[in-house]
Amino acid sequence: MTDNRTHRVAVIGAAGRMGATVCRAVDAASDLALVGRYDLGDDLGDLGGAEVVVEFSVPSASLANVVACVERGVHVVVGTTGWDEAKLSALRATVADHPGVGVLIAPNFAVGALLMMRFAREAARFYESVEVIELHHPGKVDAPSGTAARTAALVAAARVDAGLPPVPDATTHDPGGARGASVDGIPVHAVRLRGLVAHQEVLFGTEGEALTIRHDSFDRISFMPGVLHGIRGVAAHPGVTVGLESYLGLD
Repeated sequence: MTDNRTHRVAVIGAAGRMGATVCRAVDAASDLALVGRYDLGDDLGDLGGAEVVVEFSVPSASLANVVACVERGVHVVVGTTGWDEAKLSALRATVADHPGVGVLIAPNFAVGALLMMRFAREAARFYESVEVIELHHPGKVDAPSGTAARTAALVAAARVDAGLPPVPDATTHDPGGARGASVDGIPVHAVRLRGLVAHQEVLFGTEGEALTIRHDSFDRISFMPGVLHGIRGVAAHPGVTVGLESYLGLD
């Protein structure tokens, strides 16, 4: 029997919750072939001859994993969060030496989450106040989530473009950090609760009115259509791309 699968895929972080789900999704896709599963301590070798690697590890290991793939000429779809500007700069420097290699770094793969961020960016210029609440399972190692940080950055940029002043807040005493983190001037709050998967609210307020935009992922399967879209599209986007929305025409 001839195998008509056209994309050879390896997964780094295959033993984790997201990585295992990705492996099952790749196996089930008629045009994809899973050629390697890697986790902590494994020798990446030639990555099983993969054309594309999906990387779902931990923030402390992600940069080294992605650089190793790029140096082998392999495209990478990254779901690990914690990518700050220093890490992105280091990655871009490596990718610049390997023209034609594409890297997608996606804070969230759920289409609904991407739409939530898009709608929040659109709403930002109309409201005086805005705060972000992200809610995840207690096994998540970083806070705030990559989606929350990305949302706050998009909202903050939209507010600047609209000429809005800083979000009003008269708090001067908060020794316990009850007001949460500030990401680009936007308050962000993280909840870690057993039973949750991935959820986020963006709250907007002005005189006499409030708007809440919320997205809920109840199962990790909700991320798989976005992951598969990234796998199929990353080779056509050389360089470093942040956000799956760029592949979907939502940027």
